[in-house]
Amino acid sequence: FPGNAMATDIAAIVRHLEAFYPFKDKTVLHVGAGGGQFIGYAAHARRVVGVDPDPEAVDRLKTAVREAGLQDRFHVLRADLMTVTEKADVVFFEFCLHEIADPAAALRHARALAPQTIIVDPAPGSKWAWYCGEEEKVVRSWAAVDQDPPALVARFIGKQSFHDYGELAAKIGMLGEPTLTRIAEFRERTDFEIEMPYRMALLATG
Repeated sequence: FPGNAMATDIAAIVRHLEAFYPFKDKTVLHVGAGGGQFIGYAAHARRVVGVDPDPEAVDRLKTAVREAGLQDRFHVLRADLMTVTEKADVVFFEFCLHEIADPAAALRHARALAPQTIIVDPAPGSKWAWYCGEEEKVVRSWAAVDQDPPALVARFIGKQSFHDYGELAAKIGMLGEPTLTRIAEFRERTDFEIEMPYRMALLATG
């Protein structure tokens, strides 16, 4: 998700995640883990395999795992999810399902690896996703999730905070159009927020 090191309350997202799903003693395949912003839950898990294909994100993840003292339970794997064969209790998609070319196929593969799947992704109608030019991807990914009604769903509101347009452009300007046109309204603004609603869903087999 663009700007994955979000200018928002990451601790709040982790609290919501831990309240949404009991990670205690679970083995987890954490998809899109690169960067390591949301690894705090891993302190309660039995074992986590963090999966991400981006080498730079994997390097940041390794640093985050080391700094959090989680090396004994967090293994980092640079790979595409579709090549992963390791079994787990749960597959966790961290703000990445909408970025996957075929989210329905990714969910099918996740179900083959674990009896439960957690998705955390921007909610349909997210203003932040719209500024990032990803509103259609978000709709597509949640349509794939909703093909089989989730066992549990929750919706939360996050916020992206910026001091000025330069900070916003540095975070998502590299996306090009339509992002650059859409964020032009912030050129003269300072100390502003962009609402970032997101959903969590739990899929369970059997």
